[in-house]
Amino acid sequence: MQSYTKNRTQVTEFVMVGVTGVHEARLLFFTLFLTMYLFTLVENLAIILVVCLDHRLQTPMYFFLTHLSCLEICYTSVTVPKMLAGFIGVDGGKNISYAGCLSQLFFFTFLGATECFLLAVMAYDRYVAICMPLRYGALVSWGTCIRLAAACWLVGFLTPVLPIYLMSQMTFCGPNVIDHFFCDASPLLALSCSDVTLKETVDFLVSLAVLLASSTVIALSYGNIVWMLLHMRSAAEHWKAFSTCAAHLTVVSLFYGTLFFMYVRTKVASSINFNKVVSVFYSIVTPMLNPLIYSLRNKEVKGALGRAFSLKTWKGQ
Repeated sequence: MQSYTKNRTQVTEFVMVGVTGVHEARLLFFTLFLTMYLFTLVENLAIILVVCLDHRLQTPMYFFLTHLSCLEICYTSVTVPKMLAGFIGVDGGKNISYAGCLSQLFFFTFLGATECFLLAVMAYDRYVAICMPLRYGALVSWGTCIRLAAACWLVGFLTPVLPIYLMSQMTFCGPNVIDHFFCDASPLLALSCSDVTLKETVDFLVSLAVLLASSTVIALSYGNIVWMLLHMRSAAEHWKAFSTCAAHLTVVSLFYGTLFFMYVRTKVASSINFNKVVSVFYSIVTPMLNPLIYSLRNKEVKGALGRAFSLKTWKGQ
């Protein structure tokens, strides 16, 4: 749909192509992505409930982990339901309004930036716990945890304000077909009739600032942790210190690896199909893997899940 102003039209609705080349297997892909989405919701909700109900997990590390789980639920819910509707041909499933498209892009960017900052805060928490254990209670108090978490959400919320404002000032006069399964910045810019130079530059600088700021905190935190490990004499101490941050380091590697590839670029034109594969990985696969990584690599989480399941079974009998 297009509205007419003067001699050019303004697009008021976009059509998302989605994942191309899978028409014959669309039900298979629908089932696969629906299963992954539901699995993500169940996993992250389980972690939130277990941390809230088990007093042994009432610590700063797990406080931040519940925030990460909330983020993962919201992050996937911004894009996946719309993609699933497109797979099964629901009426209007592939269509999205102009305002809806900008809203989806805003929330996707907001939640992605918030996750970057939250992962940085979690790295700082591990640094203090391993390198300054005697001062941990003072440096990472509950008041500090709440302020750090609030700062992550606030700065994450502010991150897309300027990019989305600039996007809203651009003209889209057709075509209105987005070659992606959600409203990402790059395919949207490819449809604009306006000069995209300023918008590309701002996107690049904002993305770079978020990634560099958060990754610098993570690198410094783990640099100090490695330095501490090298000066530990006991192998048991080495293993105990490493085991407390192995899950977080794995999650960071997965998340940042794909984000650095996707967003620190200035060119609109690139391999669209390959970008879709990478987008699926960080928007669907990574949020599904994160709870598994934290639960499988963490004895406390596994123990809490085991106790919760045993209690439920016992009550059921």
